[in-house]
Amino acid sequence: MYQDAIKAGGYAVVTGAASGVGRVAALRFAQAGLGVILADLAGDKLDEAVAEIRSASADGVEAIGKPTDVTKDADLEALADLAFSSGPVAVLMNNAGIGGLPTTPWSGLDNWDRLLDVNFRGVLRGLHAFVPRMIEANRPAVVINTGSKQGITTPPGNPAYNVSKAAVRILSEQLAHELRKAEAPISAHLFVPGFTYTGMIARSIPDKPASAWTSEQTVDYFIARMSKGDFYILCPDNDVDETRDRRRVEWSARDVIENRPALSRWHSEYAEAFAGFEKS
Repeated sequence: MYQDAIKAGGYAVVTGAASGVGRVAALRFAQAGLGVILADLAGDKLDEAVAEIRSASADGVEAIGKPTDVTKDADLEALADLAFSSGPVAVLMNNAGIGGLPTTPWSGLDNWDRLLDVNFRGVLRGLHAFVPRMIEANRPAVVINTGSKQGITTPPGNPAYNVSKAAVRILSEQLAHELRKAEAPISAHLFVPGFTYTGMIARSIPDKPASAWTSEQTVDYFIARMSKGDFYILCPDNDVDETRDRRRVEWSARDVIENRPALSRWHSEYAEAFAGFEKS
């Protein structure tokens, strides 16, 4: 569906577009010939991203910056109004997200609220603002939601972040089913980056770790897989390849099937068994 959307033309709308994979994705969509609308919090980073894409795009490709807070219904509605008044929407990428807010299951309620409001409800607001109009337009299009491996294998350490990204995964699965049921010419895709060196990570790690991919590597891998029609797109990095990702996901699923202790991958009694399974 992605190639059909590109051929049909129109605009790509990307939230969280001022930096990282969102900025690179917006650039790639512009290079493919789509107009792009970059949505993010107002500031120099958003302005710089728009200027970069304008300078790197072919003549006639429009790049528009739209200050947007994904925690505000009115901002998402205003973003949709701008997009549909500019032209058809070929790509919606719900990518805005935050991390770095510590939680436990019984503490950090304010951080729980913030993480869920941005990471999950920000995606939900995007779908509510855009998808009904995209279905009505009846044109080839794609909807991309940015998830996380922490929403799939749910490692211990920050439950609110994991819950927010697990919710994005489930929402995206339901979206894909409902679009198929509605026979809409729109495909849904769950974009799951691997360890990617973004500006957010650079604030705490000044030099790119050898194990991390660049945002360019991650986005190019994702677009290649999306072009083949894949829904689940778990991106590798320089430490975790595709096979290792699959083994980790399978182990997590087997916790349920075999009624093992929760998060047995991190359980001392299962450490040796997991290590052998991952390498097999």
